[in-house]
Amino acid sequence: MNEKPCSFGTESEFRDGQVESVSAGHSSLYPDNGALMAFRGIPISELKNHGFLQALTTETNGWQPGVVNPEVLRAQEEWEVVDTIHPDTESGVGSQQPGQLVSFSEALQHFQTVDLSSFKKRIQPTVRRTGLAALRHCLFGPPKLHQGLREERDLVLTIAQCGLDSQDPMHGRVLQTIYKKLTGSKFDCALHGDHWEDLGFQGANPATDLRGAGFLALLHLLYLVMDSKTLLMAQEIFRLSHHHIQQFPFCVMSVNITRIAIQALREECLSRECNRRQKVIPVVNSFYAATFLHLAQEWRTRQRTISDSGFVLKDLEVLAKKSPKRLLKTLDAYLARVSQGQASLLGAQKCSGSQGPHSKDLTFTGVCELQSHSLESAGLV
Repeated sequence: MNEKPCSFGTESEFRDGQVESVSAGHSSLYPDNGALMAFRGIPISELKNHGFLQALTTETNGWQPGVVNPEVLRAQEEWEVVDTIHPDTESGVGSQQPGQLVSFSEALQHFQTVDLSSFKKRIQPTVRRTGLAALRHCLFGPPKLHQGLREERDLVLTIAQCGLDSQDPMHGRVLQTIYKKLTGSKFDCALHGDHWEDLGFQGANPATDLRGAGFLALLHLLYLVMDSKTLLMAQEIFRLSHHHIQQFPFCVMSVNITRIAIQALREECLSRECNRRQKVIPVVNSFYAATFLHLAQEWRTRQRTISDSGFVLKDLEVLAKKSPKRLLKTLDAYLARVSQGQASLLGAQKCSGSQGPHSKDLTFTGVCELQSHSLESAGLV
């Protein structure tokens, strides 16, 4: 573009001549308000560098503020705001660069490098059995986890003891990544707010829904949305959770499945597969995804609703612990079809609409709540 450069006079010239002509609305030097029109095309940073705004707002040579053009005062006020702007640290949005997603491996590495000794003291790596239960488990139960894999198992259980820390930048990035991948948003959001209910948390603060699963629940969601093989599955289950009749709180359901994975690991239901692969974390991740897939298929095909949630999760836990290999095979077959474009969890089923009650207006019963209700009904608590 060919633009003619604007020539600026001295600061005194602005004060004595052009300022008066602008504020008065006419000038012999610049007929028809030409000066004001010319200055409107100049970047505000240039005006500041040449002292023009200061000249307009300085009471010199008899110039009175009462005759200043309102547009000039408004420009000065806006410029002062720009000069004193500060990052918003109270809104819950971290200082990380917007749009910067975090991978599962990067988040896991964070937990491998920080001191988790206080959380590790709380874990119980395996379920304690006594009497006949211990004898039966020894004779007919799954094999014990190899010694070399126990440290990795303990790390998984330790992360499950960690809560969500809004002051930890990595925790914030994990939440932001989950939100962006599920909603398609390109912008960061506050770590507290009603928008988390849209993802299927029960309140404005996701931390309150992580009991029994800790930060491991968020790592599982991160794995689900950041792995290219499971992203489509995650998005389809998320759509199913917004079905106008079969809706359910997506993230709360995911937390319950993480709880099932933790129990399966502690009860050594996954030891055989872990020993075979010589890894723990990938097996737990796949087991979580496979269990979530089975729940979604059950939910869709049998027309489940949120009122069925407690009993569906109870049956799911029994199946998952009894037949983990079967669930993992189902997941592998599903992902193979997805990679070939031949699988769709939802098909042509309608998964959105305004009919029916909203999920947050209904009662969701999770694994822990169902167990408590069962104990109460049996008179055990």
